[in-house]
Amino acid sequence: MRHRNKGRKLGRNPSHQRALLRNLASALILTERDAEHDENAPKVKGRIVTTLPKAKEVRPLVEKCITIARKSLPHQEAADRLDCRAERGSDTWRAWRNSPEWQNWSKAVAPVVAARRRALKLLGDKKAVEILFEELGPRFAERPGGYTRILKLATPRLGDAGAQAILEFVGVRDRVREKSPRPAFEEEAVPDEVATKEQAAGESPDMVEETAEGQPSSEEAEQQ
Repeated sequence: MRHRNKGRKLGRNPSHQRALLRNLASALILTERDAEHDENAPKVKGRIVTTLPKAKEVRPLVEKCITIARKSLPHQEAADRLDCRAERGSDTWRAWRNSPEWQNWSKAVAPVVAARRRALKLLGDKKAVEILFEELGPRFAERPGGYTRILKLATPRLGDAGAQAILEFVGVRDRVREKSPRPAFEEEAVPDEVATKEQAAGESPDMVEETAEGQPSSEEAEQQ
């Protein structure tokens, strides 16, 4: 029985499992890089194709890293307000470096540095951490979780017939549900019989008057 042994082993020992998940998470984040002149450019940004068990296992790691980047955004904004815009090594920068403002900036930026170090420990790739904090964190700033989705593929993997799945970020290729337009019904045509009766009911007084004017009454007819 597997008491307190959560997660999938994926046919690997624990160190190999951690390395596999780090590589998959970094590969998904690195697909967002600017790879215009890269020989190994990703086919689709923000998407990788892997087996279904691996996708389910790596998804919590990716979302945990994005949450770390999201929570560091307020500290980064506070540090940017206190940062010195002068060139590093210049006289202005040296004066700012020796002022109390630098201490305030260092306190404000400390949580950001700690968050980046924590993400680097989880991913093991500096480029992936850079993309995580500069692009993915601000992108999902207003989204409280659920940053990725898993889409099962119908075709199995060649070789071992493993079930394949797509792991991708949400917000780019989302399905938009559109309500079907409400049908506009034309006015129903009045049947001929009903129209004839309505016309007869509406024209009956006139017809009586015309009969009274143009034809003799019943008493005159009897006298004749």
